Amino acid sequence: MLSTLTNAPTIAPSDLREAMDSDTPPTVIDVRSGAEFSSAHIRGSYNVPLPLLAEHGEEFASRLPGQVVLICQSGARAQQANERLESVGVDPDTVTVLDGGIAGYESAGGEIVRGKGAWAMDRQVRMIAGSLVLAGVTASKLLSPRFVYLAGAIGAGLTYSAASNTCAMGAALSKMPWNRSADEPGLGTVLDSLPGRA
Repeated sequence: MLSTLTNAPTIAPSDLREAMDSDTPPTVIDVRSGAEFSSAHIRGSYNVPLPLLAEHGEEFASRLPGQVVLICQSGARAQQANERLESVGVDPDTVTVLDGGIAGYESAGGEIVRGKGAWAMDRQVRMIAGSLVLAGVTASKLLSPRFVYLAGAIGAGLTYSAASNTCAMGAALSKMPWNRSADEPGLGTVLDSLPGRA
């Protein structure tokens, strides 16, 4: 069952789970960081971190086989990847985005491969945002009432993030050392790992 969300076709987690069990499963491209992918991923998926895909969109466009499903933690980065691929001429009828991301897929009973790695990006954002709000409120009581503006700024940032379906804090966190594993895939490795066109 396909629906449309901000002009990008999406696929429900339960439908992807069924498609993965079929004789002709789609190619699943996970656009999270290498560290997030190492932590948990859909069995049979390929890791193409969003910054790599964004920088080399044309090369990936020429290698994508058949039906492709883009995934990330919640869907926002996969939507960005879809926009990038469309901008370099990928047929929009061949690419869909997993609605609800890997978290939704797991909730729908999909098989997830677990390993060691960083927390999921949305969990890291919640931890940092919550810690900053808590620090701001506590400091406003103990040090100066002006610290309450820190909590307000974080709230405004989260509101903007939800309204725009972007996350500046997530983008900044993705550059942190713990989110950049030693085995972060490079362009050649990723292109060689993708299945060829039919």
